[in-house]
Amino acid sequence: MNDEIKAVADRLIGLREIMDVSLEEAARVCNISIDQYKTYESGKVDIPVGVLQSMAHEYGIDLGTLISGNEPHMHSYSLTKKDKGLSVQRRDDYEYQALSTGFQNRKADPFIVQITPERTKEIHFNSHPGHEFEYMIEGSMKLVIDGKELILEEGDSVYFDATKKHGMQALNGKNAKFLAIII
Repeated sequence: MNDEIKAVADRLIGLREIMDVSLEEAARVCNISIDQYKTYESGKVDIPVGVLQSMAHEYGIDLGTLISGNEPHMHSYSLTKKDKGLSVQRRDDYEYQALSTGFQNRKADPFIVQITPERTKEIHFNSHPGHEFEYMIEGSMKLVIDGKELILEEGDSVYFDATKKHGMQALNGKNAKFLAIII
């Protein structure tokens, strides 16, 4: 079992217990089944960022705190140097780098996300509350939103309703890198 995944699951359980939230309520907030929610709390499977964001938003805790265990302290700005964002291996098929975990009371959560052709042969879908903006930095990818397929290449961007099922796939046998902002 990955220690990082277990640590995040433990923080999720702690949040739920401190807030006196039932498993049923937590599953409803995350828009998933109780069994799926229990699986995430087991610490044996990775927890999608969308699930963590749903809980963080609903119960007024910082997403970065759930992910890293560290409280943000910055009020005016939070600088993240190139390739120095908090590395978040939330899913096997995506590599996330959180860019603003030091800033308190964020209105959005920006990430640099990298996907590989090997890990995205099969598209895994997720959904979460809010909106999402993506800007392609390198490579190209197929983005499927609510059944609609879009091809994004370097310099392209898309803004969408993140409650719709969505997933990505790297194209042309190359890695794809993009900025994702969850709002």
